[in-house]
Amino acid sequence: MRKAGRVSDAYGLVLLLTLLTFMVLSMLPNSNWSRALGVGMSGFTSIIGLTSSQVPRRLVQRAVAIVAVAVVLALASATAELDLGMAIAQTLTALLMIITALTILKRVLLAPEVSFRTILGALSTYTMFGLLFAYFYAATAVIQGSPFFSGVEHGSNSDFLFFSYTTLTTTGYGDLVPAGQPGQSFAVFEMLFGQIFLVTLVAGLVSLWRPGRHDATDPPPVGEGALHRIEKDLSKDA
Repeated sequence: MRKAGRVSDAYGLVLLLTLLTFMVLSMLPNSNWSRALGVGMSGFTSIIGLTSSQVPRRLVQRAVAIVAVAVVLALASATAELDLGMAIAQTLTALLMIITALTILKRVLLAPEVSFRTILGALSTYTMFGLLFAYFYAATAVIQGSPFFSGVEHGSNSDFLFFSYTTLTTTGYGDLVPAGQPGQSFAVFEMLFGQIFLVTLVAGLVSLWRPGRHDATDPPPVGEGALHRIEKDLSKDA
Protein backbone atom coordinates (compact mmCIF):
# COMPACT_ATOMS: atom_id res chain seq x y z
CA MET A 1 0.00 0.00 0.00
CA ARG A 2 2.88 2.40 0.75
CA LYS A 3 4.40 1.73 -2.66
CA ALA A 4 1.02 2.07 -4.37
CA GLY A 5 0.49 5.42 -2.66
CA ARG A 6 3.52 6.82 -4.44
CA VAL A 7 1.85 6.42 -7.81
CA SER A 8 0.43 9.74 -9.01
CA ASP A 9 -1.32 10.31 -12.34
CA ALA A 10 0.36 7.22 -13.83
CA TYR A 11 -2.27 6.98 -16.54
CA GLY A 12 0.26 5.91 -19.13
CA LEU A 13 0.85 2.81 -16.99
CA VAL A 14 -2.91 2.22 -16.71
CA LEU A 15 -3.23 2.44 -20.50
CA LEU A 16 -0.29 0.06 -20.97
CA LEU A 17 -1.70 -2.49 -18.50
CA THR A 18 -5.12 -2.36 -20.16
CA LEU A 19 -3.65 -3.00 -23.60
CA LEU A 20 -1.43 -5.75 -22.17
CA THR A 21 -4.48 -7.45 -20.64
CA PHE A 22 -6.22 -7.26 -24.01
CA MET A 23 -3.26 -8.84 -25.80
CA VAL A 24 -2.83 -11.63 -23.24
CA LEU A 25 -6.51 -12.59 -23.25
CA SER A 26 -6.64 -12.47 -27.05
CA MET A 27 -3.65 -14.77 -27.54
CA LEU A 28 -4.18 -17.31 -24.75
CA PRO A 29 -6.35 -20.40 -25.32
CA ASN A 30 -10.04 -20.04 -24.53
CA SER A 31 -10.19 -21.52 -21.03
CA ASN A 32 -11.22 -20.58 -17.51
CA TRP A 33 -7.56 -20.40 -16.52
CA SER A 34 -6.90 -17.64 -19.05
CA ARG A 35 -10.04 -15.85 -17.84
CA ALA A 36 -8.76 -16.09 -14.27
CA LEU A 37 -5.50 -14.49 -15.39
CA GLY A 38 -7.51 -11.73 -17.05
CA VAL A 39 -9.43 -11.12 -13.82
CA GLY A 40 -6.16 -10.75 -11.92
CA MET A 41 -4.57 -8.43 -14.49
CA SER A 42 -7.70 -6.28 -14.76
CA GLY A 43 -7.96 -6.05 -10.98
CA PHE A 44 -4.34 -4.95 -10.73
CA THR A 45 -4.96 -2.34 -13.44
CA SER A 46 -7.94 -1.01 -11.46
CA ILE A 47 -5.84 -0.67 -8.31
CA ILE A 48 -3.16 1.26 -10.20
CA GLY A 49 -5.84 3.47 -11.72
CA LEU A 50 -7.34 4.29 -8.33
CA THR A 51 -3.98 5.06 -6.73
CA SER A 52 -3.08 7.21 -9.74
CA SER A 53 -6.21 9.25 -9.06
CA GLN A 54 -5.15 9.79 -5.43
CA VAL A 55 -8.33 8.43 -3.88
CA PRO A 56 -8.40 7.86 -0.10
CA ARG A 57 -6.41 4.84 1.04
CA ARG A 58 -9.48 3.11 2.48
CA LEU A 59 -11.03 3.03 -1.00
CA VAL A 60 -7.89 1.44 -2.41
CA GLN A 61 -7.97 -1.12 0.39
CA ARG A 62 -11.57 -1.98 -0.47
CA ALA A 63 -10.59 -2.34 -4.11
CA VAL A 64 -7.78 -4.70 -3.13
CA ALA A 65 -10.29 -6.76 -1.13
CA ILE A 66 -12.68 -6.94 -4.11
CA VAL A 67 -9.85 -7.98 -6.42
CA ALA A 68 -8.76 -10.66 -3.93
CA VAL A 69 -12.31 -12.08 -3.76
CA ALA A 70 -12.65 -12.02 -7.55
CA VAL A 71 -9.27 -13.72 -8.09
CA VAL A 72 -9.97 -16.44 -5.50
CA LEU A 73 -13.40 -17.05 -7.02
CA ALA A 74 -11.92 -17.15 -10.53
CA LEU A 75 -9.21 -19.62 -9.53
CA ALA A 76 -11.72 -21.84 -7.72
CA SER A 77 -14.03 -21.73 -10.74
CA ALA A 78 -11.16 -22.59 -13.08
CA THR A 79 -10.23 -25.56 -10.91
CA ALA A 80 -13.79 -26.86 -10.62
CA GLU A 81 -14.80 -25.80 -14.17
CA LEU A 82 -17.64 -23.61 -12.88
CA ASP A 83 -18.67 -21.19 -15.61
CA LEU A 84 -21.16 -19.37 -13.36
CA GLY A 85 -18.51 -18.68 -10.73
CA MET A 86 -16.20 -17.31 -13.42
CA ALA A 87 -19.01 -15.10 -14.72
CA ILE A 88 -19.50 -13.68 -11.21
CA ALA A 89 -15.76 -13.02 -10.87
CA GLN A 90 -15.69 -11.25 -14.24
CA THR A 91 -18.74 -9.18 -13.29
CA LEU A 92 -17.08 -8.08 -10.03
CA THR A 93 -13.99 -7.11 -12.00
CA ALA A 94 -16.05 -5.18 -14.54
CA LEU A 95 -17.90 -3.26 -11.81
CA LEU A 96 -14.59 -2.33 -10.19
CA MET A 97 -13.27 -1.20 -13.57
CA ILE A 98 -16.33 1.02 -14.00
CA ILE A 99 -15.59 2.70 -10.66
CA THR A 100 -11.94 3.09 -11.63
CA ALA A 101 -12.73 4.49 -15.07
CA LEU A 102 -15.21 7.01 -13.64
CA THR A 103 -12.70 8.02 -10.97
CA ILE A 104 -10.03 8.65 -13.59
CA LEU A 105 -12.55 10.52 -15.74
CA LYS A 106 -13.52 12.75 -12.82
CA ARG A 107 -9.86 13.63 -12.18
CA VAL A 108 -9.37 14.39 -15.87
CA LEU A 109 -12.41 16.67 -16.05
CA LEU A 110 -11.44 18.56 -12.89
CA ALA A 111 -7.80 18.99 -13.87
CA PRO A 112 -6.74 22.67 -13.73
CA GLU A 113 -4.88 22.30 -17.02
CA VAL A 114 -4.79 19.99 -20.01
CA SER A 115 -1.51 18.12 -20.30
CA PHE A 116 -0.32 15.01 -22.07
CA ARG A 117 -0.96 13.12 -18.82
CA THR A 118 -4.55 14.34 -18.84
CA ILE A 119 -5.06 13.01 -22.36
CA LEU A 120 -3.53 9.69 -21.31
CA GLY A 121 -6.10 9.56 -18.51
CA ALA A 122 -8.94 10.01 -21.00
CA LEU A 123 -7.51 7.36 -23.32
CA SER A 124 -6.99 4.90 -20.48
CA THR A 125 -10.64 5.38 -19.50
CA TYR A 126 -11.69 4.74 -23.09
CA THR A 127 -9.70 1.51 -23.39
CA MET A 128 -10.84 0.28 -19.97
CA PHE A 129 -14.47 0.52 -21.06
CA GLY A 130 -13.71 -1.73 -24.02
CA LEU A 131 -12.29 -4.34 -21.68
CA LEU A 132 -15.06 -4.19 -19.11
CA PHE A 133 -17.79 -4.46 -21.76
CA ALA A 134 -16.09 -7.65 -22.97
CA TYR A 135 -16.42 -9.01 -19.42
CA PHE A 136 -20.10 -8.09 -19.36
CA TYR A 137 -20.69 -9.83 -22.69
CA ALA A 138 -18.92 -12.99 -21.52
CA ALA A 139 -20.86 -13.01 -18.24
CA THR A 140 -24.14 -12.44 -20.11
CA ALA A 141 -23.48 -15.46 -22.31
CA VAL A 142 -23.07 -17.68 -19.24
CA ILE A 143 -26.00 -16.27 -17.27
CA GLN A 144 -28.53 -16.40 -20.12
CA GLY A 145 -27.50 -19.96 -20.96
CA SER A 146 -27.63 -19.44 -24.72
CA PRO A 147 -25.08 -18.31 -27.35
CA PHE A 148 -24.33 -14.60 -27.15
CA PHE A 149 -23.43 -14.27 -30.83
CA SER A 150 -25.68 -15.23 -33.69
CA GLY A 151 -24.24 -18.25 -35.50
CA VAL A 152 -21.46 -18.80 -32.93
CA GLU A 153 -22.19 -21.52 -30.41
CA HIS A 154 -19.39 -20.77 -27.95
CA GLY A 155 -17.83 -17.32 -27.99
CA SER A 156 -14.14 -17.24 -27.08
CA ASN A 157 -12.17 -14.63 -25.13
CA SER A 158 -10.87 -13.13 -28.36
CA ASP A 159 -14.41 -13.02 -29.81
CA PHE A 160 -15.77 -10.98 -26.90
CA LEU A 161 -12.76 -8.65 -26.90
CA PHE A 162 -12.84 -8.16 -30.66
CA PHE A 163 -16.58 -7.49 -30.65
CA SER A 164 -16.30 -5.09 -27.72
CA TYR A 165 -13.58 -2.91 -29.21
CA THR A 166 -15.08 -2.87 -32.70
CA THR A 167 -18.36 -1.82 -31.10
CA LEU A 168 -16.70 0.81 -28.90
CA THR A 169 -14.97 2.35 -31.92
CA THR A 170 -18.18 1.96 -34.01
CA THR A 171 -16.20 0.01 -36.62
CA GLY A 172 -18.80 -2.76 -36.78
CA TYR A 173 -17.41 -5.36 -39.18
CA GLY A 174 -20.60 -7.39 -38.82
CA ASP A 175 -18.92 -10.78 -38.44
CA LEU A 176 -20.02 -10.99 -34.79
CA VAL A 177 -23.59 -9.92 -33.96
CA PRO A 178 -25.50 -10.30 -30.65
CA ALA A 179 -28.21 -12.94 -30.96
CA GLY A 180 -30.72 -11.06 -28.82
CA GLN A 181 -31.32 -9.16 -25.59
CA PRO A 182 -29.73 -7.98 -23.36
CA GLY A 183 -26.62 -8.23 -25.53
CA GLN A 184 -28.03 -5.93 -28.20
CA SER A 185 -28.85 -3.24 -25.63
CA PHE A 186 -25.36 -3.45 -24.13
CA ALA A 187 -23.86 -3.12 -27.60
CA VAL A 188 -25.94 -0.03 -28.43
CA PHE A 189 -24.92 1.60 -25.15
CA GLU A 190 -21.26 0.87 -25.87
CA MET A 191 -21.57 2.35 -29.38
CA LEU A 192 -23.11 5.56 -28.04
CA PHE A 193 -20.56 5.88 -25.26
CA GLY A 194 -17.60 5.28 -27.57
CA GLN A 195 -18.73 7.78 -30.18
CA ILE A 196 -19.69 10.53 -27.72
CA PHE A 197 -16.53 10.02 -25.68
CA LEU A 198 -14.23 10.44 -28.67
CA VAL A 199 -15.94 13.34 -30.44
CA THR A 200 -16.56 15.39 -27.31
CA LEU A 201 -14.15 14.73 -24.45
CA VAL A 202 -11.02 13.47 -26.19
CA ALA A 203 -11.36 15.91 -29.08
CA GLY A 204 -11.98 18.77 -26.63
CA LEU A 205 -8.96 17.87 -24.53
CA VAL A 206 -6.70 17.67 -27.57
CA SER A 207 -7.91 21.09 -28.75
CA LEU A 208 -7.03 22.60 -25.36
CA TRP A 209 -3.61 20.93 -25.13
CA ARG A 210 -0.68 23.26 -25.75
CA PRO A 211 2.50 21.14 -26.04
CA GLY A 212 5.62 22.81 -24.73
CA ARG A 213 3.70 25.75 -23.31
CA HIS A 214 4.42 26.53 -19.67
CA ASP A 215 1.50 27.30 -17.44
CA ALA A 216 3.08 30.49 -16.17
CA THR A 217 2.43 32.17 -19.52
CA ASP A 218 -1.25 31.34 -19.46
CA PRO A 219 -2.40 30.25 -16.00
CA PRO A 220 -5.88 28.72 -15.85
CA PRO A 221 -8.48 30.42 -13.67
CA VAL A 222 -8.68 29.09 -10.14
CA GLY A 223 -11.15 26.22 -9.84
CA GLU A 224 -11.62 25.95 -13.59
CA GLY A 225 -11.30 22.35 -14.67
CA ALA A 226 -10.85 20.83 -18.10
CA LEU A 227 -14.60 20.22 -18.51
CA HIS A 228 -15.43 23.88 -17.93
CA ARG A 229 -12.73 24.98 -20.36
CA ILE A 230 -14.08 22.62 -23.03
CA GLU A 231 -17.55 24.10 -22.53
CA LYS A 232 -16.14 27.62 -22.93
CA ASP A 233 -14.29 26.59 -26.08
CA LEU A 234 -17.43 25.05 -27.60
CA SER A 235 -19.52 28.12 -26.73
CA LYS A 236 -17.01 30.38 -28.50
CA ASP A 237 -17.18 28.21 -31.62
CA ALA A 238 -20.98 28.34 -31.51
